[in-house]
Amino acid sequence: MRLTLRSNPEEALPGVRGPARVDRRTGSLLDRLRPGDVAVLDHPDLDRTTAQALVERGVAAVVNASSFISGRYPHLGPQLLADAGVTMVDAVGTRVLTDIKDGAPVRLHDGAVLVDGTQVGAGRELGRAEVAELLEAARTGVSAQLLSLTHNTTDFLRREQGLLLHGEGIPQSRTDLRGRSVVVVSRGQDDRRELRRLRRFIHEQRPVLVGVGPGADALLAAGHRPDLVVVGEQALTGSGTQGVGRSSAVSDEALRAGKEVVLHLSSPQQVAGSARLDRMSIPHETLRSTGRTEDLALLVADVGGAALVVTVGAHATLEDLLDQQRDDLAGTSLIRLRVGPKLVAAESISMLYAGRVRLWHLALVLLSGLLVLAAAVLATPAGQDWWSQLTVALSDVLEWFRGLR
Repeated sequence: MRLTLRSNPEEALPGVRGPARVDRRTGSLLDRLRPGDVAVLDHPDLDRTTAQALVERGVAAVVNASSFISGRYPHLGPQLLADAGVTMVDAVGTRVLTDIKDGAPVRLHDGAVLVDGTQVGAGRELGRAEVAELLEAARTGVSAQLLSLTHNTTDFLRREQGLLLHGEGIPQSRTDLRGRSVVVVSRGQDDRRELRRLRRFIHEQRPVLVGVGPGADALLAAGHRPDLVVVGEQALTGSGTQGVGRSSAVSDEALRAGKEVVLHLSSPQQVAGSARLDRMSIPHETLRSTGRTEDLALLVADVGGAALVVTVGAHATLEDLLDQQRDDLAGTSLIRLRVGPKLVAAESISMLYAGRVRLWHLALVLLSGLLVLAAAVLATPAGQDWWSQLTVALSDVLEWFRGLR
């Protein structure tokens, strides 16, 4: 009896294929992705943090209903996906979010999106060359964004003048920050690596450790307990989309591990985050501001009298800040100006801090000096005479010990 084996004709066709994972909310999608999946999302101007999450999840391709690079300013996410070899198809339209069922087998070829051989959408397939060309064109939009930043800076200063200039509304920390180093840890692309490089500094200098939302979990994962947790509404409710393949929400363990908690509320209507802390019976102070939680944590350290503020996982460069598509860049720039010379990136600390001098360091230097001195003395006639006398004396001592047997 001869069996006829049927093969799927789709498998022989060119292109990239995989099961589709569909979600309008990027944060929810990231939690469901598995290696080899095709992520179908609607995320205009893909930022680097989200792109890093997609790469870490091992996706085979990303289908974007919107444009990966709209041209407003150069985003870093598409370049990261291109470097990782992830196939990208963008500007396919929002219909794919409803026409493609979650888990359906998808094939991508030359910008076409096909399910079971039927085209359900078409867009622009981007490779390294196309991404580089779009990024170059987008750099012309930076000047417009900087003009907008100037306007927003004036507006932020008017709204938050008391907070920014006089520290009004900043809760008094129970942890003594005066004259101490403070390490502020945010969830970012390189937070793990930066914390590893700061291990000696943290061990020897005993700085105050501040976890910003899920940055408190990063501290716990590195073996440190946060002294202060500054957490916003999104991190408490899990509604944020930040993260590099990890949750954007702060865990219960991290909240309980913090010696004190400061809750940041950007509007009077926000109550969900406070309700979670109340359910967990965690006492907390409240800080109300339209600024960003990460930036306000720096301000808490500065107002508390910190001598040095070290940032981990923060986005420090202009390109990084523009990449985040945020409207609150004015708050970031003004608060960083307020903190001023106290503010140091973790990478700079790891390069400049050589470690504390220990007793064994001094002992090693002293021993080395004595050895050099002994060698110099032995090179002189008097030293050679002393060495001969010492050799004879040692021989006599050995003979005496042998005579005791």
